[in-house]
Amino acid sequence: MEEEREKRRTSVTIYNQQYTIVGEESSEQVEAIATLIDRKMKDLKDHNPYLDSTKLAVLTAINIGNDYLTLLKKLEDEKKDED
Repeated sequence: MEEEREKRRTSVTIYNQQYTIVGEESSEQVEAIATLIDRKMKDLKDHNPYLDSTKLAVLTAINIGNDYLTLLKKLEDEKKDED
């Protein structure tokens, strides 16, 4: 039987909205993620002041997804170079 890990509740603020995140990750990890998202949203809003919050959230997700896929590709390329 799989051991159940302890769930933590962490309150964060992202783009002036309060959220309670429940998960197994440490509070520090959740806060770091929230800070990343908050900064990205504020930066994108500075460059696109007419975006509504829904479009801003989607654009933020696209940017973070792109950053993630870029890092994955870089890691895969480095692994291929090692082989």
